[in-house]
Amino acid sequence: MKSLYQPLYKLFQKWPFISRVVLTLMLVGVAFILGGLIERTFPIKKYFPFTGLILLILVTWLMYRLDGKSLEDLGLNFKPRNLSLLFLGLILGSVAFVLAKGLRMLYTGEGFEFNGAVDWQSVTLGLYYILPMVAVEELLFRGYLFKKTIEKSSVLWANVIFATIFMLVHVIDNNILSSPGMILFYVITIPIGHLLFATALLKSKTLMFPMGLHLGNNWASFHIITDAQKEGGLSFVTNPASFETWDSFLGFILIWNGLFLLLTWLIWKWPVGKIVVK
Repeated sequence: MKSLYQPLYKLFQKWPFISRVVLTLMLVGVAFILGGLIERTFPIKKYFPFTGLILLILVTWLMYRLDGKSLEDLGLNFKPRNLSLLFLGLILGSVAFVLAKGLRMLYTGEGFEFNGAVDWQSVTLGLYYILPMVAVEELLFRGYLFKKTIEKSSVLWANVIFATIFMLVHVIDNNILSSPGMILFYVITIPIGHLLFATALLKSKTLMFPMGLHLGNNWASFHIITDAQKEGGLSFVTNPASFETWDSFLGFILIWNGLFLLLTWLIWKWPVGKIVVK
């Protein structure tokens, strides 16, 4: 055991950043594989979709322990302040998405209708099922490795690297790659989404805030205003617009992302880090 420990210790000492990146990626892979095995062996995902998230939190905790730190570096705890920022993020993320949809409707002439047959259970449970998905993404793209990259280089380079990775993960999809318009939209929009979430983390000192923003945005897209009538949607778009020219499509992209850039700027300027909840 000692003969195995010594080379690993020397490796961590000689290349502290690279060795931690490699170890983190390996442990994340193990967590995903183990999570998949657990969910296939015990069909609990329908009732408890948090297996993968718990394993990823354990990986993050372990990496911080190796650094002599704790999850406090990401503000991952249940302190009233952080829980209030999770809730605040949920509200802001939902409102921002609804406003962006409203601006699109004004720009394109689309309409919307309230759903007369809403499945309220589906709307409510949407928060429960979406939370672990967005929490996993936040841990992966704004978590331990993001903070380590900031320590190694700078906030600018960390944002460039992780915004690019975050974008590629979303763009590499057959449905998106088959549409040049969707590729362009995602290539622009996803990095701005990363910037919003990263700014929320750095400003508030807790990953709970970007988790809330991410949760609110995704929940609103699935359950507040949907592109078609669904039982789990409160409202839906009618007469959806199709963009006939690139000029009109680029105008929509500017309007949509301009709103989220404004929200990012407001979060950066707003003294959210001074919020105290007793």
